[in-house]
Amino acid sequence: MIAPQKGKGTMESKTAVLLLAYGGPDKLEDVPAYLLDIRGGRETPQELVDEITHRYSEIGGRSPLLQITNSAAAQLQEQLGIPVYAGMRHWYPYIKDVVAQMAADGVEQMVVVCMAPHYSSLSIGAYRKKVDEALAALPAGKQIGVTFVESWHTQPEYLDAVAGNVRATLQRFSPEERDGVLVVFSAHSLPEFIVQRGEPYDRQLRETARLLAERLQLPDGRWMFSYQSAAKTGVPWLGPQIEDLVAELAQKGERNLLIAPIGFIADHVEVLYDIDIGVQDIARRAGVRVERPPMLNDSPAMVATLAAIVQGATNQ
Repeated sequence: MIAPQKGKGTMESKTAVLLLAYGGPDKLEDVPAYLLDIRGGRETPQELVDEITHRYSEIGGRSPLLQITNSAAAQLQEQLGIPVYAGMRHWYPYIKDVVAQMAADGVEQMVVVCMAPHYSSLSIGAYRKKVDEALAALPAGKQIGVTFVESWHTQPEYLDAVAGNVRATLQRFSPEERDGVLVVFSAHSLPEFIVQRGEPYDRQLRETARLLAERLQLPDGRWMFSYQSAAKTGVPWLGPQIEDLVAELAQKGERNLLIAPIGFIADHVEVLYDIDIGVQDIARRAGVRVERPPMLNDSPAMVATLAAIVQGATNQ
C-alpha cells in the first residue's frame, strides 16, 4: 500500500484512488496459500501446486505485480495530488485491509480502478464484490462513497500507449519482413458461459483489438484476436487459444508473429510464462518467430492513462 502524502492537486483532500490488481505470490513458498485463496479455500491438487510453483520459478520465483502496481500508484499520487492506495484480490495487501486503512485515514470518497480494462463478472465483477464486502465491514461512521470504474477498454490514452509499443516492436523485424508480420492481440480466456449470458467481455476485447488495428493501420488479414491461458475446469472456454493457434498459423505459412496481450496491463505469470516461455517454445518448434511488446506496467504512459480514467470518473 502506498502511504498517503499531501499532494498538490485540486481534488478534495478526503478523496482517494484505489488501484486493484489480481495479486501474486511474493516467493515460491507462498504458492500453496495463494492458490488456496484463489480457489476459495478448496484444497489444491498437488500436481497443480507443483505446476504453478514451476511457472513462478521460471519467471524469477515471485510475481512482480504488487511492485508494479505500487510504483504506478506512487506516480499517480504525485500526479493527481491525492492519496492513491493499491489492493490485491488474492494476496497481500488484501482489498479488505486496504479499504479498512483508507477509512482509518479519513477517506470519504474513493475512485476504484482495476488494472484490467475489460469487464466480466468473473474478473471486474469479482473485484467489485471484494470492495463491497470490505465496505460492509467498516464501522458505523466510517463509510466511504465509491465511484467504481467498470471498464476502460476504449480509453484513448490506453489505446495510444499499446499502439505505440506495438509500433516500436514491429521495428524489430527487418523492412522486408515487416509487411508480412501477423499481429495477434490476446487476452485471458474465460468460460464461454459469460458470453451466453450477455456479458460484454468478448465484445469489448474485440473492440479494443479493432481500434488498435485502426491506429496501427494494419490491413485486414494482418491482424487477429486470440485468447490464452485457459484453465482446465471441465467447461468450454473462449477461443481460439493462442497455444493452438500458433501451430495452425505455422501450417498456413506464417513465419513472423507479433503477439500483443491487450487484456493484461502488467507483467505477470500469464505473460512472462504463458507467452514468453510456453508460446515461444511452441513457436520455436514450429519455425515461427514471435515478438512481444512490453507491457504498460508502471510506465509514464500507464500513469497518464490512469490519471485520465480517474479524472474522467470524478468529472461525471
